[in-house]
Amino acid sequence: MIVKSASNVATALLAFALTAAPALAQMPQGMPPPPQPTVNVTGSATSSVPTDRLQAWLRVEVDNTDPAAAAAAVNAAMTKALAHVKSVAAVKPSTSGYSTQQITEKGKPARWRVAQSLTLDSGDFAAMGKLVARLQDEDGLVVSGMSFSLSNEARRHAEEALTLEAIRSWQERAERAAKGLGFAQWRPGHVTVQTGDIARPYPVMRAQSAMLSAPAPVPLEAGSVDVTVNVTGDAILGEPAPPPR
Repeated sequence: MIVKSASNVATALLAFALTAAPALAQMPQGMPPPPQPTVNVTGSATSSVPTDRLQAWLRVEVDNTDPAAAAAAVNAAMTKALAHVKSVAAVKPSTSGYSTQQITEKGKPARWRVAQSLTLDSGDFAAMGKLVARLQDEDGLVVSGMSFSLSNEARRHAEEALTLEAIRSWQERAERAAKGLGFAQWRPGHVTVQTGDIARPYPVMRAQSAMLSAPAPVPLEAGSVDVTVNVTGDAILGEPAPPPR
């Protein structure tokens, strides 16, 4: 009887294995584990950094019925202006925007307008103010505009300091988010660090008729730029926190 029972059990197991084999073969192999819960968190840090560079845009413009005479006058004025600029070591010049345009008005002979632009860049605001006044008074250049900016070196220094602060902000937010969702543990997943800046309004001067005849140094007041570092990424949540006792 015992031998017969064992034989019956073996037969039943074999029949079950043959029946279940097709179903098991249809199950996908190597199924990935269920994804862990994550929460996306953003942290940031911002600092107001004083601008340390000043740019000025000037131009020389001459109208004449003879285009060659107009071009010669512009070239002479720009050559003189560049000589004055190069005498100030703290200012970097660059010329651009040379143009010739025919002007026609009813009842008047056609004339030619020749113009060339001059860009100045400096970290010495006092030297720049004096030079711009001289270029207007002695060389007849017109100021198109002036603005302040932040140098790459100053921006990089500010971003390096803000990056650590932004990372700490991100970690604190991830910690609070994990606890708020009921998880005792978390770890960082994919995280990105982005930098950027928001220009804060500060004086931008444009040419005015009263300014053109004033030989005094141009009054300048620097502003500031908000430098911001953002940290965005996923916090991978771990084991749920145990229920309170």
